[in-house]
Amino acid sequence: MTQTTPDFLDHGRPPVPDLVVPRGVTPFHLTGKPVRGRLVRLGPLADALLTRHDNADAVTRLLGETLALTAGLASALKYRGSFSLQAKGDGPISMLLADCTDQGELRGYARADAAKLSQYGKNPSARALLGRGYLAFTCDQGEEMERYQGIVPIEGVDLTEMTGTYFATSEQLRTHLRLACARTEKGWRASAFIMERVAGAGGIGEELDEEAQDEAWHTALALAGTLTEGELLDDALPPETLLERLFVLEGLSVGQSRALAYGCRCSRSRLAHVLEGFPQEDLDHMAEAGIITMTCEFCNYGFRFGREGIRGTAT
Repeated sequence: MTQTTPDFLDHGRPPVPDLVVPRGVTPFHLTGKPVRGRLVRLGPLADALLTRHDNADAVTRLLGETLALTAGLASALKYRGSFSLQAKGDGPISMLLADCTDQGELRGYARADAAKLSQYGKNPSARALLGRGYLAFTCDQGEEMERYQGIVPIEGVDLTEMTGTYFATSEQLRTHLRLACARTEKGWRASAFIMERVAGAGGIGEELDEEAQDEAWHTALALAGTLTEGELLDDALPPETLLERLFVLEGLSVGQSRALAYGCRCSRSRLAHVLEGFPQEDLDHMAEAGIITMTCEFCNYGFRFGREGIRGTAT
C-alpha cells in the first residue's frame, strides 16, 4: 500500500492488538482497619504483550511480573502521566522496562542476551537474570511538571524482594506484594496483589489504637499469605470472589475496577521525528536499498522509511 500521509503527520497505530481488559485493577480496603490494596489481573492482555517478542520463558515470566506490578503502581496516580519501572544490570537481561499511563495504557519489553542466558539453566532467578545493577521507579507528570524518580540497587532473589527497598524508602508504607506470571492453557497470564498498611484506619471508619492496628495488619498479612498462584491467574475467578475468599470476615470493601489496555504508543510520526535528529551521514549508513527500518522495542513492529524522505541534520 502506498504511503499517502507524510510521515511526520501519521499518528496512526500500527497493526497491534486493540485489546482492553475492563477489570484490570481492582482496589479494596478493610473498613475501619489500616489496610488497603489493589488486585491486578492482566488476563488476555498479558499474552498479547508478552508474545510480541520470542523470549525464553524465564525472561517472559519476569517481564509479566514487571508489567503487573507497574500497572498496580500506576493505578495510584492522582495526575495525568505515567509510571514506569526499569531495571538495568549486567546479567542476561540488560534492560527490563514497563510503563503504564494513568489511563491504563500498558506496555513493556525485555532485552536479553541469548548466549548469556543459556549459561543459567531453565529456571534462573530474577537476580541471576538481572545481575548487578539498579531499579528505577519513575513518575512522569508531563512536560510541565517535574519528574520524580526513585532508584534502588538490585538486591534479593526475586522481583518482590527487589522492590522491598523502594517501598520502604520511597513509599514509606509497609507493603505486602505477591506477583505471578505463568503460561496457562489460555496463554500467558500475569497478576499482582499489592497490600499496604496505611496510617490509622486510612480515614475510613473509627480510629484504632496502635495495638489494634498492629493486630489488624498482621491478620491481613496472614490471610493474604494463603493466596495461591492459581487463584491469581484464574480468569474464571472474579476479583470480588477472590478478595472475599481472603477478607470476607474483615470488613472488605471493594472499589470500582479500572481498565487496562494494550498501550504501545509508537507511530510513524514519533519515529520520523527521532530520525530527523540524526546526522545525514548516519542516516545514509542506516539505509539499506534506500530504506531505513526502525523497530519499536515495545510492540516489535518495524516501520519502514524512504531515505529520501528523511532530511536529518547537517554535519
